Amino acid sequence: MSESDRPVVLIVEDEPDVAETYKLWLRNDYEVRMAHDGDEGLDLLDDSVDVVLLDRMMPGLSGDEVLERIRERDLGCRVSMVTAVEPDFDILEMGFDAYLSKPIRSEQLHETVENLLERSEYDTLLQEYYSLVEKQATLEASKSSAELEESDKYDELKEEIGELKSELSESLGGIGDDADFIATLRGLSNGEDE
Repeated sequence: MSESDRPVVLIVEDEPDVAETYKLWLRNDYEVRMAHDGDEGLDLLDDSVDVVLLDRMMPGLSGDEVLERIRERDLGCRVSMVTAVEPDFDILEMGFDAYLSKPIRSEQLHETVENLLERSEYDTLLQEYYSLVEKQATLEASKSSAELEESDKYDELKEEIGELKSELSESLGGIGDDADFIATLRGLSNGEDE
């Protein structure tokens, strides 16, 4: 496979050692580009980039600002925040596709990139569903049950996930229960046809 046929991963990370580590982990499977701040990341971003691994806290343009600009450009890339910042309810307003909390392992980074590449093949509805489920899982892993119960935004998120699940179920042939729904989504992600 030539370099140009491989998926392109853009790493936007201000810590050179961390960026180099991610590059070493990914370079055998992907074309890897590196940027050491938000401005450089935006300069390297074009429609050939498939996945962006974006640090949230950087000098100059923050990862949040870079993410907003990526989405304004309406490029088809998937974005994972890769950060030491503890997630809070503000993530509900952000347009990322995955959220990795540092420190991360090589397998975790590979799995996230693979999942994001698979997701880029799904239709918009499925992408939105996975993005919301990712946000729900991130909040559930970092917030107490009491905090979640008190949050109107979290309730709205669960309601939106339920509505999307219903829409997806209908478009996939009226799947009745959660086990069938999950099995069907897994089948889609494995390239099986319904």
